[in-house]
Amino acid sequence: MNPHSIDLNADMGESFGAWQMGDDAALMPWITSANVACGFHAGDWSTIEATVGLAVKHGVAIGAHPSLPDLQGFGRRSMQVTEDEVYQMTLYQAGAVRAFAEAASSRLHHVKAHGALYNMAVKDAALSRGLVRAVKALGDGVQIYVLAGSLMETIARDAGLITRCEVFADRRYMPDGSLAPRNRPDALITDESQAVTQVLRMVREGSLLAVDGSVVPVQADTVCIHGDKPTAVPFVQALRKALQQVQVQVAPA
Repeated sequence: MNPHSIDLNADMGESFGAWQMGDDAALMPWITSANVACGFHAGDWSTIEATVGLAVKHGVAIGAHPSLPDLQGFGRRSMQVTEDEVYQMTLYQAGAVRAFAEAASSRLHHVKAHGALYNMAVKDAALSRGLVRAVKALGDGVQIYVLAGSLMETIARDAGLITRCEVFADRRYMPDGSLAPRNRPDALITDESQAVTQVLRMVREGSLLAVDGSVVPVQADTVCIHGDKPTAVPFVQALRKALQQVQVQVAPA
């Protein structure tokens, strides 16, 4: 990645049937890569097609956002799964998004795991290997988005994948570089200016302030924007303005 460039990614296509989640049409013009729900935690075939169409319209890189099979829990509940199961479910879901991307004369750019699958794989070598095997099987230069500084990053790089380190604008971090658990009262950054400041520090200085005040080194290739928040669009607009002011380009990873 260009040290003066950053990708802004968001989880998209999470509506399902009559259930509406987020405002993808309003957010899509402001991001540079979209993680498209594949149907296991949210999304369905018509939503995938519509989301891919929006991404193509706005020149946004298309990613698959595979999950554990957990519609009821929005993919946020842990399950006991094997490396082979993770490989199979990831390849299955990413293949669906790839098909819609190619039908729209585009391509699958990346894979980013969702929710519990992401959080479990960050610290579980077998689950990380399952994800990595699936992305490797996809071929065609498909990238993998991983938590910066995690075991998942190490395994992906060792496998020779194009690996992009993800950081979070609105999440606080533990001293070991992991995300603060959501059950902590301070896990989320709700103040827009604080979130923007955290991103600027991670992008420009390669470090972050952990919950205990310690400085943790971090590589930032892509920043996650949580698109299901009602404040997502004004936040990403403010973030892009702040990045422009310090001459950091916003572009796909």
